[in-house]
Amino acid sequence: MTVLEVLQSTATYFAKKKVESPRLNIEHLLADVLGKKRIDLYLEFDRVLTEKELDLLREKVRRRAEGEPLQHILGHWDFFGRTFKTDARALVPRPETELLVETVLAEMTSTQEGKLLDVGTGTGILAITFALEKPGLAICATDISESALALARENAEALGVINRIEFIQSELAEAAEGPFDWVVANLPYIPTRDLSDLPAEVRFDPVVALDGGPDGLIAIRKLIESIGGKLSSKSLIALEVGWGQVAAVRDILAHSNYRDISLRKDYQGIERILIARYG
Repeated sequence: MTVLEVLQSTATYFAKKKVESPRLNIEHLLADVLGKKRIDLYLEFDRVLTEKELDLLREKVRRRAEGEPLQHILGHWDFFGRTFKTDARALVPRPETELLVETVLAEMTSTQEGKLLDVGTGTGILAITFALEKPGLAICATDISESALALARENAEALGVINRIEFIQSELAEAAEGPFDWVVANLPYIPTRDLSDLPAEVRFDPVVALDGGPDGLIAIRKLIESIGGKLSSKSLIALEVGWGQVAAVRDILAHSNYRDISLRKDYQGIERILIARYG
C-alpha cells in the first residue's frame, strides 16, 4: 500500500470507529512510524510501505481505534511550541491550557521576576513553559501523584530546566512554601456524575486528574480558600475551569479576598480561564 492509500483507508476506518479527526490521527500515527513530520507525508504519497512499517502501523491503529489517546500511543505531544513526553501517569496536555499560559504571560513584564506556583502540575507543562518563557522566575510545582511528578521531572530534564523547578508531592499547595507572586492551576473540574459520559480516550487519563467531586469544584474551591496565607500582596491567580463553572468560581474568588476578576474564553467560545488579584 502507498502512503496515500493508507491515509485514505485508515481515515475511513477511524471515522467508522468514531475517532475524532480521523485523518489527523492517521497522519500523526503514520508519520511516527516513518520517523517523519506530518507535512512530509504530502511529499511522499506514492511511497510504498514495507510490511514491517505496515505491521507497526497496524498495532498503533488498533490501539487508537480502541480509544487509547493518540498522545499515549505517540508518547509525546506539543504544548506551546515544545514537545513533552506524555503517558498514562498524567493528564494529556490540551490546547485550551495554552490559553492559560498566554493569559498569564500577558500580565507579566518582559523580565519578570518573582515566585510562581503551579498546582497540580501533571506532565509539568505549565511549570516548564513558564521556566522557559520567563527565566527570571523561581518556580515551584506540586502534585498529589508521585508518578505524575516523575513524569514532570523527566520533561523538565529533557527541556533543560530541571534545576530551575522545585517539584513537591503535595495535596494542592499544602507543602509549598510561599510567598508566591503567581499561581497557575489546571485542577480536576469534571463533576463525578459526568465521568462515565466522557469520551473513551479521556477515560485513559488518571481519575485523580479529572474528578472534581459532586459539583466539579472541590479542588478549585479548596485551593482558593486555603492559599491566601501563601500569597504576596497583589498576587495573581489563574485557573482553568469547566463549562458553566465561571459564575460559581467567580463567587468563591470574590468571597476569598480576590479582586480584579476577569475571564477569557477558549477557542470554542467557552468561558475557560479566570484570573484575579489577591488582597
